[in-house]
Parts: sequence; C-alpha cells; structure tokens
Amino acid sequence: MASGERKHVVVLGAGPAGLTATYELLKHDVPVTVVEKDPLQVGGLARTVEHKGYRFDIGGHRFFSKNEEVEGLWTEILGDQMLTRGRLSRIYYRGRFFAYPIKAANALWNLGPVEAVRCLASYARARIQPVKNPRNLEEWVRNQFGWRLFSIFFKTYTEKVWGISTKELSADWAAQRIKSLDLWVVIRTALVPGRKSGRRGEIVTTLIDRFRYPRLGPGQMWERVAEISAAKGHPILLGRSVEKISHEDGAVTSVTTRTADGGAETHRGTHFISSIPMRELVAKLEPPAPERVRRAADSLSYRDFISIALMINRADVFPDNWIYIHDPGVRVGRIQNFKNWSPDMVPDQSKTCLGLEYFCFEGDGLWSMKDPDLIALATEELGRLGICSAAEIFEGVVVRQHKAYPVYDDSYQEHVAVVRDYFATALPNMHLAGRNGMHKYNNQDHSMMTALLVARNIADGSPLDPWKVNADAVYHEDIRVGERDGTGRLVPERVSAS
Repeated sequence: MASGERKHVVVLGAGPAGLTATYELLKHDVPVTVVEKDPLQVGGLARTVEHKGYRFDIGGHRFFSKNEEVEGLWTEILGDQMLTRGRLSRIYYRGRFFAYPIKAANALWNLGPVEAVRCLASYARARIQPVKNPRNLEEWVRNQFGWRLFSIFFKTYTEKVWGISTKELSADWAAQRIKSLDLWVVIRTALVPGRKSGRRGEIVTTLIDRFRYPRLGPGQMWERVAEISAAKGHPILLGRSVEKISHEDGAVTSVTTRTADGGAETHRGTHFISSIPMRELVAKLEPPAPERVRRAADSLSYRDFISIALMINRADVFPDNWIYIHDPGVRVGRIQNFKNWSPDMVPDQSKTCLGLEYFCFEGDGLWSMKDPDLIALATEELGRLGICSAAEIFEGVVVRQHKAYPVYDDSYQEHVAVVRDYFATALPNMHLAGRNGMHKYNNQDHSMMTALLVARNIADGSPLDPWKVNADAVYHEDIRVGERDGTGRLVPERVSAS
C-alpha cells in the first residue's frame, strides 16, 4: 500500500465472517467491496432459505457465545428481533427418544431394565479389561463407556456425520471431545438442573438450555448487515464467482469475478479478506502460488451437506428444536423443527416445516440423486421413524451445501500451516477469516470474532492475531505457532498411519 493511499478492502464471501468484517470496517469508515457467489442471498452457511413462505436454515444455528462482545453485536444488529428460546433436543434410537444432553433417569427408562443391565455389565467389563493404548475412537469410547453405550450413543451418528468408520477415527478427538462433555458435568446437570454457573465462561456450550435466535432465522442477521452496508453506499455484489486473484511485488492487487451473464469485473483494493474455502483461494492466484503451497491447499478436504425441507399438514409434530437420529436403519442424521426455533419460520401455524439433514461428499450417491428422489427418500424415512406419514407431507424442497465442514485428517494442520505462512509472508494484504477461510470447523461466533480482529488489524493496525481466537470465540495470547491447533471446534481425525 503506497504512502497516503486510502484503504479500500475487497471481501470474498458474504457469510458471517465476510459480513462481520464488512460491518466493522464500515464503522471505521473504510470503504468495502463484498463479492458473493450466491446469486440470490447473503449469509453463506448461516443463510435462511425461503420457499413459499416457509423459512429454514442450512442446519440449525443457535445464537449463543461465551464472548460477550459477539452477543452484544447480535443485539446491536437485530435488537428486539432476537428471540430467547428454550432448547430441547433428543436422540432417536430404536423407536424411542432419549434426552440430550443425557439425563440419567430418562436414559435408563428408555433403555429398559434388560438393556440397562446389559449396558452396565458392558461398562464394567470395559473398565476391568480395557483396550491397552487405544488408538481409534471406537477403542477409546469403549474403554470409557462400554461397547453397548458406545454403539447406542456414539457409533452410528458419528459415522453418518463424517462418513468414516469409528475404527478409522483418532482416539485423540474422542479424548478431547468427551473431556469437554465431561461425564460428571452431564450427571450433575441431570441431577441438579437448577444449578447455574455464576460466570458465562464456565458454561459448557453443548449443555445450554436456552439460546437466542433471530425471529426470521439466522439469515435475517446477515440480510440486515447487507442492508446497512448498502445504505452506506456499499451494496453486496451477488452472483459473482471469483475467477482470478492477481498479485505482484508481494501484494494482492485485484480480484476478477464472473457474473451470471458471463461478464468479467475487476475489483481493486489495498487489502483483501477471504472467507471462501482455502483450497479455492489458492487455486485462483495469478501468478500461481509455489507448487508446495498448491499441493498443500489441494490436500484439504471437505464434507458436504444436503438439507431437505418438508412441509407437513400438522400443527405439532414433535416438541424438539432438533433431534439426532442414531437409528442405523435410516440415512438421515438430524432433523430440525424450524417452527420450534421461531414460530415465524412458518406462514401458517397449523403447518410444520421439518429439515432433514444428510451428510455426504460431493459426487457420491446421495449428492447425485435428483431432487424428487431425495424428497421421496426423506418422506419415506420420516414414515419409517414414525414421525409422520407421507399423506401429511404436501411440499418439499432440497438445498445442497458445498464444503459445509472442513475435514480434519491426520495432516490437515501441516497443510493449513503451509498456506497460512505463505499468505503471511508472501501476500500479507490477503487476510483469512471464518470457517472455510481458515479451514476451521468452528461455530458462528468464532467466525465473527476472527473477522472482527482482521477488520481491526486493517482499520487501525491492531496487533491481535485472529488465529489465536479459541473455540469459544475468546482471544488467547498464549496459543503458540507450531502447537496442536485447539482453536477450532473439536472434530474427529483419521488414525495416523504411523
């Protein structure tokens, strides 16, 4: 950036990270150009899709953060449009619903006396004869809870979400994940439900019983930010796919986008923020990045996602916000009941909209199915689960989400480090933020906090490093380069080949 040159920031992607950065930059009177591939709407993974008056998420998005600044930002943007909702979510297994977070009395009652005794015996056997030096998730969880409880509460759902056998997933993830959902905390929460933590930071996020939610879905938050940006003279440019990122003399100089009609546009800036997938970002560089960097970026992989919204001619289907489907007889992994997130997600209170979530890889059998076949599959599985009959379903729509979850294999951190170091040293005016921008499986508040820090770094030279924001969206100065990355949401990793 030349001395005296006015800053202008180009933001790639109009999801939570991109639009949070935009919102913060505009507060500092820094001009912004935001380009978004979606031709219709902003919000990215946190957008809200509308179909004939029915609104639904691409997965459910609870608005809860241990970071009070992020909570305050949500209130600042939407005010009284933020509802406070009670949380109810359960596990479905063998025709029965189990409370989640787990409640001891409910679990024992639903398992029945015979299965409960079997589970206790399995647990005792695992404690007496544990697998020595467990390497995979299956061995680790079996040691902690016994085979039968592992099969009911861990195996099927984990394999649906990640598409990998629990024998291939690292025990390290289980050790971290189960630690953050400590069994004693679960039991104490079940037995003493009235006990509340005195401090927000002590709350176990997965155990919260209340959360906030925009009246018209998470997309309402980002649609409002887009309106604010447009009112300040910086409308979001929709339908722009990134074709080329030009750089010279150690700096990115412009981004070329392609419009729906085939036209090309060039967006010049002094600084650039990317929330698009890291793999795509590197692939668009011109001239190309060094081979080592391209190889690292190409090695990053993703899990994709299909949401099938079904409209049902019934006022009340089940009382949960969402349910986890542990039943191995169906392919659906989770079902959202959007009306129970906010009544205004449906136009008619005598109807219900359910979102059935299927986890897949782009190009596999599920992803390649035609929309009518996917709607038929979802309809059939709802009937098989006993939730509703096909005759009650009067409408359906399919939404496919590319690259919904960054995959953590046994070498992803090394690959991310190569890409991160390249931009930091070779192209320091390209900043990375958000889930796909940083290749972190994080929550929305983490994406937002990284974007806030990036925006402040650009606007006023703040020295805070967005890579030091932890999974709770809290900045930690003591996170060191080269240490195992614990700043994202915990996800399973493949067992190392060594």
